[in-house]
Order: sequence, then C-alpha cells, then structure tokens
Amino acid sequence: MQNAEDSNNHHRIVDTINFSTLCQDPATKGHPTAPSTRSTSPPYSPNDDTKKSSLCLKGLDASACTHFRRFSCLRTITALAPLAHVDFCSYSVLEKLIHDFLSGMLEDYVLHSLNLLVEGKASGRESVNFLRNVGMPSFNESNIPGCLRHPNIVPVLGLLKSSHYVYSVLPKAPNTLESILYYCPNALESEWHIRFLAYQLLSALAFLHGLGVFHGNICPANVMLTDSCWSWLNLLDESILGSGLSSRGRECNPSSASAKVACCIDGCPSQGLYADLSLSTSTDWASQFQRWWTGELDNFEYLLILNRLAGRRWGDNTFHTVMPWVIDFSRKPDDICDLGWRDLSKSKWRLAKGDEQLDFTYSSSEIPHHISDECLSELAVCSYKARRLPLSVLCLAVRSVYEPNEYPSNMQRLYQWTPDECIPEFYCDPQIFYSLHSGMADLAVPSWAGSPEEFIKLHRDALESEWVSSQIHNWIDITFGYKMSGQAAVEAKNVMLPSSEPTMLRSMGRRQLFMRPHPARRDAAWKKRDKTNKSAMDQCQLNEGENGKPLIHEFGNLTELEDVSAFIEHAEHLSPHYCCDPDDLLKDMSSIDDSMIKTSEKSMLKPLEIGKNCGFPLEINLNSLLEHIEEVEDEHSMEYQELLLWQQKSSNSRTLSNSLAKDLFSVGCILAELYLKKPLFNSTSLVTYVECGILPGLMQSLPPQASVLVEACIQKDWTRRPSAKSILESPFFPTTVKSSYLFIAPLMLLANDGSRLQYAANFAKQGALKAMGTFAAEMCAPYCLPLVMRPQSDAEAECAYVLLKELIKCVTPKAVKTLILPTIQKILQTTGYSHLKVSLLQGSFMQETWNLIGKKAYLEKVHPLVISNLHVAPHKRTAIAASVLLISTSEELGVPITINQTILPLIHCFGKGLYPDGIDVLVRIGSLFGENFIVRQMIPLLKQAIRSCINISYMNKPEPVQSWSALAIIDCLTTLEGLVVLLPKEVLIKELIDDRSCLIVMVLMQTNLEVPVLQVAAATLMEICHQIGPDLTALHVLPQLKELFDELAFSQEIANDSGSFGRRLKISKSKMDGEAQMESRMDLVLLLYPSFASLLGIEKLRQCCTTWLLLEQFLLRYHNWKWEYTGESSRSGAENITVKRPSFNKAPSSEYNPAKLLLNGVGWSIPQSQGTRGAKNLMMQRWSNGSHQTPLDSHLATSNISKGEPWFWFPSPAAGWDGPDFLGRIGNVKDEFLPWKIRASIIYSIRAHHGALKTLAVSQDECTVFTAGVGPGFKGTVQKWELSRINCTSGYHGHEEVVNDVCVLSTSGRIASCDGTIHVWNSRTGKVISVFTEPSVDAAHHVSPTLASKGNVDHINMLNSNTLSSGLLTSGFDGSLYTCMHHLVYPDMLVVGTGNGSLRFIDVAQGQKLHLWRGESVESGFPSLVSAICSCGSDKMPAQGAFASHLIAAGLSSGHCRLFDSRSGNTVAFWRAHGGYVTKLAAPEDHLLLSSSLDRTLRIWDLRRNFPPQPIVYKGHTDGISGFSVWGQDIISISRNKIGLSTLSRSSEEDGEQQIIPQKLYMADHGGKNLSVLSSICILPFSRLLVVGTEDGHLRICC
Repeated sequence: MQNAEDSNNHHRIVDTINFSTLCQDPATKGHPTAPSTRSTSPPYSPNDDTKKSSLCLKGLDASACTHFRRFSCLRTITALAPLAHVDFCSYSVLEKLIHDFLSGMLEDYVLHSLNLLVEGKASGRESVNFLRNVGMPSFNESNIPGCLRHPNIVPVLGLLKSSHYVYSVLPKAPNTLESILYYCPNALESEWHIRFLAYQLLSALAFLHGLGVFHGNICPANVMLTDSCWSWLNLLDESILGSGLSSRGRECNPSSASAKVACCIDGCPSQGLYADLSLSTSTDWASQFQRWWTGELDNFEYLLILNRLAGRRWGDNTFHTVMPWVIDFSRKPDDICDLGWRDLSKSKWRLAKGDEQLDFTYSSSEIPHHISDECLSELAVCSYKARRLPLSVLCLAVRSVYEPNEYPSNMQRLYQWTPDECIPEFYCDPQIFYSLHSGMADLAVPSWAGSPEEFIKLHRDALESEWVSSQIHNWIDITFGYKMSGQAAVEAKNVMLPSSEPTMLRSMGRRQLFMRPHPARRDAAWKKRDKTNKSAMDQCQLNEGENGKPLIHEFGNLTELEDVSAFIEHAEHLSPHYCCDPDDLLKDMSSIDDSMIKTSEKSMLKPLEIGKNCGFPLEINLNSLLEHIEEVEDEHSMEYQELLLWQQKSSNSRTLSNSLAKDLFSVGCILAELYLKKPLFNSTSLVTYVECGILPGLMQSLPPQASVLVEACIQKDWTRRPSAKSILESPFFPTTVKSSYLFIAPLMLLANDGSRLQYAANFAKQGALKAMGTFAAEMCAPYCLPLVMRPQSDAEAECAYVLLKELIKCVTPKAVKTLILPTIQKILQTTGYSHLKVSLLQGSFMQETWNLIGKKAYLEKVHPLVISNLHVAPHKRTAIAASVLLISTSEELGVPITINQTILPLIHCFGKGLYPDGIDVLVRIGSLFGENFIVRQMIPLLKQAIRSCINISYMNKPEPVQSWSALAIIDCLTTLEGLVVLLPKEVLIKELIDDRSCLIVMVLMQTNLEVPVLQVAAATLMEICHQIGPDLTALHVLPQLKELFDELAFSQEIANDSGSFGRRLKISKSKMDGEAQMESRMDLVLLLYPSFASLLGIEKLRQCCTTWLLLEQFLLRYHNWKWEYTGESSRSGAENITVKRPSFNKAPSSEYNPAKLLLNGVGWSIPQSQGTRGAKNLMMQRWSNGSHQTPLDSHLATSNISKGEPWFWFPSPAAGWDGPDFLGRIGNVKDEFLPWKIRASIIYSIRAHHGALKTLAVSQDECTVFTAGVGPGFKGTVQKWELSRINCTSGYHGHEEVVNDVCVLSTSGRIASCDGTIHVWNSRTGKVISVFTEPSVDAAHHVSPTLASKGNVDHINMLNSNTLSSGLLTSGFDGSLYTCMHHLVYPDMLVVGTGNGSLRFIDVAQGQKLHLWRGESVESGFPSLVSAICSCGSDKMPAQGAFASHLIAAGLSSGHCRLFDSRSGNTVAFWRAHGGYVTKLAAPEDHLLLSSSLDRTLRIWDLRRNFPPQPIVYKGHTDGISGFSVWGQDIISISRNKIGLSTLSRSSEEDGEQQIIPQKLYMADHGGKNLSVLSSICILPFSRLLVVGTEDGHLRICC
C-alpha cells in the first residue's frame, strides 16, 4: 500500500510540474547529462524563511553589475522569478510547492489589487505595476522592475538544490507551440488568433529586453501553451538528454554549444548562474540522414532521431518512442533466407488484422479508414513494460483489476497479441524482462536466446542487420513518411481515422515527416553486394555546402545521388532554424559607419532618468483603463501602406544590442511559421540569406501585412531591426488585440478561480466589454466562460451571472450560439442545487437569450434542459424556477409547440420522479390556454396515458416498469385533480364521467393496481364530485359506483391484504404524522362511503347503494365509524385518510406558488391581451373544494369551437400517441426518444392563391408561413399566413412573373422572393427594400424580367409532375435570370442560381451584389440552369472541426451536381448525380448531401468519400420527386399527390437501395383522399406538422 501511495503521489507531481537542471556540481563532470557549458557551484543559499517574492543569491553584491547601467542582476533575476521558493530538494518541499500552486493563491494578491482598482478603491502598487508590465499605458523599456511576474513568462515555482544540481520547478504546460504546429495547426483558428499569440510573445520579450536580458533561443519548443492557448515563454528549458546518442555508450558532444539566457555585460558576477540556464538546440536532420545513409549512423540511432522529430517522447506512455518489430519470433532470423523476418513493407496493424478485414473496415466505415488507433498505443506500451511499471499505472492504463495472468508471458505471445509496433527498450534494456510484481513471472525470451541480455544483443543485431537495413525505409514510409496520406496510404492500407476535432489543442498525434519515398540505405554491406554493378559515376560526390560540411560523400550512380539530394532538399523543413550566429550576419556589413555604431553605443549606455521619460500618467485608474481598451472605429481599415510607413520609421531606430536583435530574428521566424505552417528557414536557406541576402521563396506565401513585419524582424542589418516595443505599437496589431490582451492577461495569473471570476465580472460590469467592441468581447469570451462553470459560493454565482449577462449584451447572436449557449447548457445540466442555475432560469436572462438565439435554437438547446430540471434529481428552488419558466414561455410558443415540446415530454416523465412542480406546470398551462385547450388537448392525453398504464399492469413486465406504470397513473390523476377546478360542471360530466364509462371509476375497479393508486383515484373522484355538486353526483357518479360498492361489500379481504406498495405503509406510522394512508383495497370503503354520505346525505346514499348495511357494518367494526344524524360526517376516523398524492419520489412539495412568482414579476410577463384571463386563472386555488360558479347555460358545447380562438384547428395528438414509454431511457425528453408518427392526415386546408402555389417557406418560430404562387392577373404573389388563426395578414405583389422561390432571411422580417429577379421586401409592411437583376450576357437573347407572358404562365399552370414544379423550363429560360436561392445565415448572404449554371452572391444587409462563380458548360445541347442550392455546414453553426463547412452544392437541370469551395470559388467536385432534373438539395449533416430529381429517386452522397461517391439510392415513387423536407433522420418527399417516407438512420450502414414508402394524404374529417398535385413541402419539426402546397393553390396542414 505504501508503494502504491508513493506511486500515486509521484504521478501527481509529474502531472503538475516540470524539472529543469540549472546548475551542476563540478564533481559530477562524468555524468552523461552534464551540460556542455562551464559549471559553477550553485550561488543559492537555501533558507526555509525565504520569501517567495525574491531569490537569495549567495555572495552577490547588488551593485556589482547593472544591465546597460540600469538594474542589478539580483533585481533582474528577482523580476524574472518572483515566485520562486529557494530550498533544498526534498519530497516535502515538492509537495509544498504543488500545494501552493494548486491552491491558486500565488498571485491572488495581484488580482485583489486589480479588483480594487476596477471598483475605484485604493488598490496599492501591485495593480499599477502589473498594468505597466503588460503595456498599460504603453510598453516602456525604462520601467523600474518590480517583483511581479509578467503573465507571459513561465512561472518559476522553486529553485531546489540537490547534491549535484540546482533544479527549477515549473508548472507543466499541456502544450507547446511546436506541438500545436505539428499536430493541430488549425487550432489557431484565424489570423486574429495568430496576431494575438504573437502579441503575447512580444509582450514577454519586451519585458525581458526592458530588464536587459536576452533570451537567445526563442523557438516553438520554448513557447509553452496552456489549454486556453495562453503562452508562457520558457526561460529554463530541460537539460539536453542526448536522445540521439547511442544507448550503448552515451557521450556528450562538446561542439554543440547551447544557447543561453545571458546577461549582456561581460564579467558579470552572476554570469555563472546565467551560463547554466541551458536551452536545447534543434536536431540537424540533414546531417544525421547523411550519416545514416552512408552507414556512419546505425538504424537504432536514426530511428530515435525520427521519433524526436515526430515529437515522440521516450518514457511518455501515451506517446512513446516507437520502433519496428523486425522479427516474427517463429524462429531465429537468418541473413541467408527470409524466414523469421517480419515484413517491413506492411504495418504491424495490417499484419495482425489482415487485408480482408482492413478492406471491409475501409469500405463500410462512415469515415473511410484502415487504422483506428495509433501505431503504438498506451495500452501496448504499458503491457510491454508491465513488469517494471507500478501497479497503479497498470490498473489505470490496462485494466482496473490487476490480473497478472492476463499479460503475455513470452516474446512470441507478445508479438502475436498486439497489432502495435515495438518500443526501444526491447533493443537496449534487458531490465524490461525482469518482473517487480508478485504473481507476474519474468517475460520469457525465445529459446534461441539464453538470457535477456543475450536477447537484447541479438535483437539489436537484427535491427542493424543487412536484411533490415535494406527494408527499413519501407517501414519509415508507413510510420513517418508519404504512405501516411493520399493514395499511397490507401494502397498501403494505412489510412488512419482522422481526429474528430482538428481545432482542439493536442500535444501528440501522427506527424508526417516526409511527402515522398524515403531512400533506401546505402551502407558498406549494401555496396559489397553491388560491386558487380559498374558505372561511370562510381566516384561521384555531391557539392559541399557553404558551411564546409559535405552534404553527401558517397559513391553511387548519378540517378541515386540525385534522388537522395532531392529528398534532402524536400525534407529540409525538418531542420528549422530560428536564429543565426551574429558573426555570420556581420560578414557583409562592413559598410556600416563606425560613427553610427558609436552613436548607437552611446545611446545604449545612457543612464536611466527616473520619472522624466517614463511616459505614463501619474495615476492609473478605471477611467484610464477603459479609455485604453476602447475600440477604435476605423481599426479594420488598417492599410498596407500604413505598415510600410511604420517599417520605414522603425528601421531608422537602432536596436540596443546584437543579442536583442537575435531574439527579434527568432520572433520573425516564428511569426512566419504561424502563417505558413512550416519553418521559414532551414540550414540551406539561412546560409543563402546570410551570404547573399536572398529571402526564402516562402516569403511570397505570407499575407502582405505579415510579410512586412517578418521582413523587418529578419533584416540582415541587425541594427535596423525594430525593438519589441516598436513592434507591439505597430499597426500590425489592431486595438482588438491590445484591448483583449489587457482584459485577459490578469485572468491568466496564478490566482484562484473565484478571484479571477470576480475581477472579470467587475471589469465587465464597469463597461470593459462594451468599450472594447463586439469582436474583442467575442475573443475574450473563451477565457471568461470556463470561470462561470465553477462558482463555489453564492457570491461567485452572482459574479458568474453578471459576467454572462454582460457577455450576451456585447457579442453577436452568432457568438451567443457558438460560445455562450454551450456554457448555459452545461450549467443547466448540473445536478443538485446551483444558485447560478436558478439565476439563469428566472429573471430576464432567458428572455434575452431567446431573443438573441431565436426560438428554434432555444427549443433545441435550452428547453429540454429546463424540463430535465423537473425530474432529474431536482432541487426545490431549481424546480420552482424551471416551472415558472415553462409556464411563462408556453403562450409565446403557441399551442402546437407547447403540446409537443412541453406537455408531452412532461407526461413522458410521469412515474419517473417528476417533481410536484412539473404537475403544477401542466395545470397552470391549462389555466393559461383555457377550457377548450384542456378539453381538446390535455384530458385526451391524460386519458390515453391512464389507459396505457392500466394495460401495462396486466402485462408480464419487469418490476421497474410496473412501478413506473403505477406512479404514472398517480401523476395523471393528480394532474386531473388540478384541472378539475378549471372546468364547468357539464364539461366534467361529459369528459370525465359520461364518456362511455368513468375513467376514474374504471381505475378504482382494477384489482391489480397498487393501493396508493386507488387512494389517489378516490381523492380525484371526490374532487370531481364536489365540483359538480350532490345532485349531479347522485345522477351520474353513484350509478357507476354501484358495482364497486357491491364488490367491496361482499369482499372477504382483510385489512392487511394489499398490494406491494400497501405492505410497505404502516397505518400507525402515518397516524403519528397526523394523516392515515390506505393499507388495503377495503379502505376504499372508509375513503368513499363517509365522503359521499357527507356530500349527498345518508338517506340519498342508502337509496343509491343497496349494500349500504354491509358497508356501514364494516366501517363500524374495523374503523369505529357510525353515521350521526347531525348533518355532518362522523369524525371518528374517515377524515384521517389522506386524500393527497403520496410522495413516492421523496420530493418535498413546493413552498412557493409559481403563479405568484409570475404575477410578482419573476420570469416572463403574461401578454396584455391575456392579462385578465391569465391572471384570473392563475389566481385560482389549485386544490379548492368549492364548486365552479359558472352557470350551466353560459357554456357552449366543446365541439362548437370558435374559429376566432388561436390554434382552433390543431387536433389532439392523443389519437396517434401510445402513452408513456417506460422502456425508454429514464427521464429522457429529447426528440429522438419522442418519435413522430406521421399519419398523412390533412387537418386543415385553405385556398391560398388563385393559381398554383409554387413554393413556401416557414419562419423559425413556426407561426408564420409564406406562400408564393400565381395571383390575380397571372402575376406572382407572396402571401404571409399566421398559423394560429390561418389568416393572411400581409403579402407582396411586386412581381411580374411567377415566383419560383421564397426565402425567410432573418427574424427582422425581411423576405426574398425570386421570379427571375430577386425582390427583398419587408414582411410587416409589404414594401420592397431592394431588387437585384443579372445583366444579360447576350443582348440578342435577352429576355426582360419585367415582361409577363400570360401564355407562359398558362403553360406553367398546366405542367404535370414530369416538369419542374417551380414552372421554369430549361429550354425556355434565359441564362441571365435567377432560378433559385439559398440563404447563408453565417455570414448573412444570399446565394442565387442563374439560368446559365452560375452562382451569384448577394449581400442582403448592404444591398449589393458580390462575386459571381461561373459554372462550366456541361453538355453541348441546352444550357443547364441551377435548379437547387444548399450549403454543407456554412449556413449552420460552424462547429469545431465540422467537415466540409465551406462547401456549397449546386444541382443542375442536366442532373449534375457541382461542389464549390466557398472560400475560393473553385470547383471541388462535379459529377452526374441523377438521370433527370435535380429538384432539391439539402445537407442533413455536414458530410452528407441529399438530392431529389424528376428521375423518381432520392440519393444520399457521402462527401467524405472519394469522388465520384457511390450514393445510397431511395426508390419507390412512380412519378418525379418535386421536393422533400428533412427532420432528424426522417425524409418526407412529395411526388404528384403522394408523400413518401424514408429514413437516414440506415444510410450509413447499408449500401445499395433503400425503399420509399409512398402514401396519399387523407382528409381528417371525412377520410377523402387528396387528389391535388403537391408542389412543395415544409416540416414544422417542433409542432410535429407538415405544410404542403398544391398546384390548385391550396395550403394544407398535415400531421
């Protein structure tokens, strides 16, 4: 147990901090990791009382050295590492450092000071010093250094002295810039993010240079990145471990001088300290490849170099160094034959799985791939090293329960067991075979090896053998080379499953090093076999480089040498250079005037004048802070010429020293690589630049502004390079970058989340986000939102609420959807009580969110989560807030959506722990919508649910289902009990009593139901009887109870004979609580008989009940009840029987009335039009026993519903509903678990147009439909219909031709309609906003869009189903006219198709036409017009890593489809999709394209597959398909007068054809068939309705 605990602590340390060796004792000179620079004794004096804000340096005089005569080295080092704790190295000290770091209190005092500053209070110097560090009000290199860390300098947590070393302790950053560039270059999503990262790096560099310190080795590996992509510049890198050195005998290379963080003054007493801050150098791949190719470097060493270049880390089990298995262990390998050798031309995965399985995986997978995992997984690595790893690691990585027999026992079994490659330990470390664990034997070596040591030698010899040397390049191609991508990967069966989130930060992954075949090795052994090959080029040598190192010195034929030389040139990016030796740069600079240098030196040594030239105001306060981050209006109009002027001005200034200029050169290289995704300089291009001044060709690929800045940073004349301060103030960085940096930098301090949240909320509340502008606020949001997820107190929850409110005010609706909405969802998904969740559910927050994201997004993302807070382990206050929100939104949602998205999901939660407030929601919604709503919608659903549960009680279902069913009946009856008080007497009698048989009496008659169900049913029945009065009770209820009373009177049950629920309830216990519960079915007598006696009178009851004597004897005997002739019921015990709902879910009843909360202003207000009725109904007492006061003759029959009432036409969904699904997942309210059963029934129809209805569009709120068709005079008209009352509220009559397409542009009321020209008009006023036309290409064939041909319109009206439903014929349509439209929501743009196959983009907001993409001619016959358009992802929310988010698909009248790249306009793919006219396109998912055609088929195209893709074909229609609509996985298509049902759910699993099930629409009232030809269709997904248009001008609503 002690070992396991130590192991866990060890891993906690490893996962938290990094160690770097700073100094080494001279006595350890022979240690293999000794630094190459000179070593000195550590100048540190360990002291337990040392403060974290300073370092104690032994023997240093504070005035001994000053950088540029500014500051002492002691003060400079303190500024670089103000948090460092100096001590002796020990485990307890490490734990203390980790504890302090994880506590988040190291820099909490800085945030506290900043909070005081933002609040306008006295804040102290910490806030001012911090703001000056980050450039507020400007970056000043003359600032006096304080003891505050710059937020972009890596925090040094400790400096620990051991016997031989001084270690620096750093936080462990999850990523470096190098790993980002290797494995996820798309993580930097935009140019703004690149500039923001560059700004962070330059800010840290300006801070360093201001201290007089240069870095010396700025490269991507030394830029550490947190998960939020915040950068730390690493000053103290890990010591060089010599990963490229031989494991047989490692030696240090004294020639490889390491770069240093160094003092700029020679003779500094602290130079020894600086000298040991060593940084690793990059690997020169070209020279190492040359050594390997010529035989000087063995295979093992070269493969280690490739692993290092690929980022693999020896010792990291998740991304371990990989080696090939070279033998198959079937026998001892022999150079004479191929037996015993592994085939290196195939991956180990392919050898293990077989070609047949890989081919099947590739062809059947949704995303084609052969390999689903890394070539070396963590599971395999830990299994290989199982005998040496701690058991805690094995339990985490392999299996949770340690089973030693599960691990392979010998090498042959190990090789056969895994599809993964090998690890280096099997070639160099015999200890891996010896087990440290009891029960796990040593790993057995093959029989041909006598010991692990001998096996290691033989195995290593096999790796270096002639056979492997001649084949290893094939393995390199598969693991690191060109066979990782493209057609080569397909042929090698090496296609790996891509990452689902390519923009997510990753520190590991597969890096492809080479894009062309790796050359085979040409070593001495290979040349011996090639002696017979004579060639005139036997002694050919490649030219030497300028640095004196020969690139290739080998003999061979010319072709081979040329291939190798080309390969080296192709892979030069593997040897990046980020700095060059100053001596090389100064070779050709003799023309620089000496006087200029002297002048520069004088300026460098100018003494600091404190307080005179600092350049900052005397006081930094909130106003100056807000002014500094305020958005500049013309910041986006930064011209290229402005940057050129800055470059010219900055080149006249002089950099202070060559060392500082060297850092700026590195920054320029990194900035270029951020754009290029590849290094700017390699060894060859750097030499060429230094000697000849020729910039690399890659400079031409940089954006113009970036090119100017990079060129300024890498100038040969280092004195002309701009300073870091000058670059930060350049126009390259817009104010959005600077203001975002100032807002975010304090949040990146090592402080606790509460302090950071408080600062962000206070600063935002003071107007910071508003001042910086919308774009900058959106950039700050990802850094703020993680803070709101973890409030630890109510005060922090209030701060989180304030921050969220400020964010949604300052960002665009798109950002609310993509950034803030996921955070809101996570908060609503939290279980238990959350003050923040309650705050979000109530008040105005949800209303603001609704307004920004729209009703559709609210219903998809938020509404189901609100409902879940009523049944998934709810808290009382959360349930109250959720119920109020549901009630307040129901009327704005409308009847259809409320029923399908609120009432039905709540009923589905019946019996599954629904909170009492959930039932209260149903009752209050019923009171809001009124009597007719309750009668037509709610009561039928509750009846259906009760009947369904009664049927389940007779089935042989498992116990949970029976329990859910019983509890669901209780919830239904409780809901009915609440609705009873809202209905008049005659309605109660008709709907609940005289409806064939009283449903509640039927429940009471069931002998197999649990006793609590009967108890609630009795209580509900008595509530109904009190409402209808004694006379109606005697007339309608008692006759139906006669059978029940007779049964109970002659029953032989005893008191304790009850169901399973009843057995658990003890009357004695209930009586102690003041209320008695029913214990047996016979207790119904006690519950019903005395109550009826009290209501009706004993005489009338005895007249109606013939068994009254037996019942009264039973009551007297068992319950001591006897009727007393006092006009009141006996109080001997009947009143103690509780008549309220048992609390089986153990949820306390609500203390607050949601209706009162509504009336007091919590939640959304009731519309004024409903104020009187709504308030009256909400004030009504739910459990009132008083009868309804409305007279009988004042109510109409429920069948005579006035058409003036909203949603009068909407039928009850009870007819097509089967009741709650108890076999589904508990409490799930998502749409996929509430299936929509399409009945193909027309529930309402109205004549919308005089002529044909050609197309229609539905608004996102599903309350408005726009229909386009033929109006009076055969002109095109567009009508606006309000679905609540089915009336036309407005329209547009400005078209001269038939409208063939209509599009809802936004929630602002703009509509676009097309009749060959595009008309954008206001749907509220019907007035035109703008008109767009396309000029005719050929004037001779121009057809004016304003000419209306009645003959053509008549022809259109007579089109049959084999012609285009929009009425546009290919043969007669002018190529300059518009044919169809598609709206891109993000950005707000309209894509319009033309008659000649082109696409026109229109900026609707600006009212101007944009670019035009011309399509190539398809056939020599008739021109192909664009008949359908859709976008693959670009009109949806751009998800992280979404596939094909920039593709636009166009369907043509010729049956072809064309894919465009929306960023460039290039044609991505073009193929023949159908044999006829393409009528519609849609993208149900980003990678799927769905098309329909007049060839009577639907086809699904997977855009991830190679083109032309093989479609999944849907057949079944007998006529051409004129359109379709998609909802979820369901496709509803229309063909002539039929609709067809099909599904996408099997499309990704089965190839070939799928079947469409066509069916005709039926009239709901009389069952007649629809004979009209259907022209268009739209789905209302949340209302579960279909809207179809017909060729005879009707608008029909179907379900």
